[in-house]
Amino acid sequence: MVKGIGASSGIAMGKAFVVPTWEWDFPEKIIDVSDLAYEFERLYDGIRHSKSEIENIKQEVSDVIGEEESSIFDAHLAILDDPIFMNEIQVIMQKQYKAAEVAVKEVIDKFINMFDMLDDNYMKERALDIRDVGNRLLKNLLHDFEQTLPPQDSPYILVTKELTPSQLAHLDVSNILGIVIMVGGPTSHSAIMARTMGVPLVVGIEGKLPQPIQTGDFLIVDGENGMVHVNPGQEVIGQYTRRQRHFLQSREQLQKIAGEKPITPDGKCLWLEANICSVKELDAALKNGASGVGLFRTEFLYMDRKSLPDEEEQYEVYRQAVGKLGDKPIIIRTLDIGADKQLDYMPLPEEDNPFLGYRAIRISLDRKDLFKTQLRAVLRASAHGNVKIIFPMISSLDEILEAKQLLEEAKRELAARGVPYKPDIPVGIMIEVPAAVAIADLLAKEVQFFSIGTNDLIQFSLAVDRMNENIAQYYDPYHPAVIRLLKQTVDAAKANGITVGVCGELAGDVKALPIWLGLGVDELSMSVHSLLHVKERLLLARQSEGRELLERVLRCGTGNKIIEILNEYDHKMRGTSMKN
Repeated sequence: MVKGIGASSGIAMGKAFVVPTWEWDFPEKIIDVSDLAYEFERLYDGIRHSKSEIENIKQEVSDVIGEEESSIFDAHLAILDDPIFMNEIQVIMQKQYKAAEVAVKEVIDKFINMFDMLDDNYMKERALDIRDVGNRLLKNLLHDFEQTLPPQDSPYILVTKELTPSQLAHLDVSNILGIVIMVGGPTSHSAIMARTMGVPLVVGIEGKLPQPIQTGDFLIVDGENGMVHVNPGQEVIGQYTRRQRHFLQSREQLQKIAGEKPITPDGKCLWLEANICSVKELDAALKNGASGVGLFRTEFLYMDRKSLPDEEEQYEVYRQAVGKLGDKPIIIRTLDIGADKQLDYMPLPEEDNPFLGYRAIRISLDRKDLFKTQLRAVLRASAHGNVKIIFPMISSLDEILEAKQLLEEAKRELAARGVPYKPDIPVGIMIEVPAAVAIADLLAKEVQFFSIGTNDLIQFSLAVDRMNENIAQYYDPYHPAVIRLLKQTVDAAKANGITVGVCGELAGDVKALPIWLGLGVDELSMSVHSLLHVKERLLLARQSEGRELLERVLRCGTGNKIIEILNEYDHKMRGTSMKN
């Protein structure tokens, strides 16, 4: 058994197919100056063929993974159009008289090494995109299309050192039980595609195996816990068989409550909504009984492309989402880039601490043109349904006032064009910064709702980078200070007559449910896969019990004591669930 990183949940069991590791190996061919024009023509012909292939792949997979996820391949096209990338190749050919494939290979290696040296996991994973595009171009230059394909008539678990989106797109997903990738992380494009396809995936196990996995080995892939078992014994197989069967039975049983209203036995209605990144996720959200969308992360519309999406493109995406939801609400968060979410075509300044730097609302207020384009698109979509708008990472009253002023300007611009919109669109803010909690009573007078982003609020409050493995033990969602900050925020919202929700990971944690009931929050927004689990518990819980538990929690001095109380309540509720 080896522990990696669970990047797409689920359990897969079956025989491995190992993709051979293959590196380009050819002599460094020097050409005669008279052949230079011919080599350039070979290069341009290879680029044309590569672009055509990528466009075809994008078209083929868009029906499977959705148009937004298939836009991953726009990033691949952008590499072939990148003037820096192409200029590097041309300079080597012109000055060193090297053949096209030799120059391409040198530039690929240079860029991959440069990205790999960066202390940024997101950028390291972009090196895989460069290798994918580069290998495609090399194949077209060398007319070498030999590849080892997995079995076409039986299911398998795919094992590979790296997996590019192009490779994944060419595979028959119906035969893939699970995927194991030796290197990479959960934010790679292949991981995103695997999650969309619903395939269990574990990444990051290179160097942890006592011996390499071989084709034909029997594997168990636990995508939730990040475990890979190689040729396990019958006892382990039996355990996972039972887990898999129980998982499928539980999912089937949970589906029966999807249509039930989220109300506790003592009458507390707690709306359960979905966090989404794309319109495609709405089908699963609605199937799982989502009361609406509590967080539409619009930054993913801006990523993996060559330029900013214009107003029309954004409007169409938001309108599609609103159309699927009917009269259910959708909260659209304005652009939240910076920190770990970068745009290739809009370089941001290098910062020692980007999570506390130039990001989110700070960029929007600085780039008013970009901000107002998005505001107009959201406003136009509001004419078609129940749309709310929310501003991220607010830390001062001035930021709200300026953002609202720009929203009013966007309204006037649409009115001048005769474009319909909802004049009284509800406006809210994310509570993610301790400063916002401290003045929550003042901020509440300027907006219609709060949404607590627990991920950032916890890390900022505790001064703990949640991505830093060295201090992971200090990231404590149940730290007494965090609970008190949550209470202060909810109290300020209630005192000013506005609603308050939660949209961080803690919203989907079943153990936290009694705290939310005790605090009296109005809605929880979570991943699509958490909705039914939380609803199952909500239908058995009582707000009165939550209030009593909260009083005990607020008297605790340590997170461990709070978790002990929550575990005790969780154990009791599990017993109640089994009886029902």
